[in-house]
Amino acid sequence: MSDARNPAQIEADIKSRRDQLAVTLDEIGVRLHPKTIVGDAKAKVASAVDQSAGRAFVAVNRAVSDVKAQFVSEDGAPRLERLVPVALVAVGLLGLLAVSVRRRRG
Repeated sequence: MSDARNPAQIEADIKSRRDQLAVTLDEIGVRLHPKTIVGDAKAKVASAVDQSAGRAFVAVNRAVSDVKAQFVSEDGAPRLERLVPVALVAVGLLGLLAVSVRRRRG
C-alpha cells in the first residue's frame, strides 16, 4: 500500500501541526513569562522556608523535651533533686541583679 495522500489530507495535517505548535509556543511563553518565573521562585523559597521551619520546630521540640526530661520524671512528677538547685541559683541571680540595680540608682 502506498502512502499517497490527497491535498486535503496534507492541508489537514499541516493545520494540525500548526495548532500543536501554537499550543507549544503558548506553553513556552507562559513558562518564560517574568511573572511565572517570579512565582516559581517564590514557591521554591516558600517551600524551603517551610522545610527549614519544620526542621527548626522539630529541633526545638526535641530540645524542650530533653530539658523537660531533666526536671520531670516519666510519670510526670517533678524531680526535686534537680529543681531545687536550679531554683536556688535563679533566686540568687535575681537577688544579685536587684542589688546591682539598687547600687546603680543609689
